[in-house]
Amino acid sequence: MPNIDIIIADDEPHIVRALSFVFERDGYAVETASDGATALRLIQALKPRIVFLDLVMPKMTGDEVCKKIKQDKDQQDIHIVILTCKGQELDRELSIASGADSFITKPFSPKEVLKMVKDFLGS
Repeated sequence: MPNIDIIIADDEPHIVRALSFVFERDGYAVETASDGATALRLIQALKPRIVFLDLVMPKMTGDEVCKKIKQDKDQQDIHIVILTCKGQELDRELSIASGADSFITKPFSPKEVLKMVKDFLGS
């Protein structure tokens, strides 16, 4: 299996394309998923360094995926960023409680997201 830096899980194709482009242009290896169940399988198989999860996805929500990853001792060091158009404080609190390291509301700045990746990875 190749080393994967980032997994992007979002059911909005334009979000996936935009983030993939920004990260790959900067040299990161990226894999994508369009639903929560596929994202969970990819995360467990590829062990990325960072995962971007949409909150509202088919088959499994971002919070559900986050909880499962953070409950696995072998994967607790994966940085999880929740991406969502749900910007209420309660949504943020629930995501952080489920184990997310950060929370970004849509629309977002690709430069800010790239800076976050660099901060997490120390690059």
